[in-house]
Amino acid sequence: MAEGQASGASTSGKIAVTQVRSGIGRPGRHRRTLRALGFNKHQQTRIHDDTPAIRGMIEQVKHLVEVREVE
Repeated sequence: MAEGQASGASTSGKIAVTQVRSGIGRPGRHRRTLRALGFNKHQQTRIHDDTPAIRGMIEQVKHLVEVREVE
């Protein structure tokens, strides 16, 4: 039980995700993931809760985005 609580505590903050590379010429799945993260234009930054779902989306497009923690 302590294990589940510990992992939940480590992902309870906020993260800033910035699109640093274009989605042009990328597979449709990558472009749809960028859209789901809230990006409409290049160089935008979006603030998200640090959840496993968001981390999974970031993992799919990690070559197109930069991630930093927000306090």
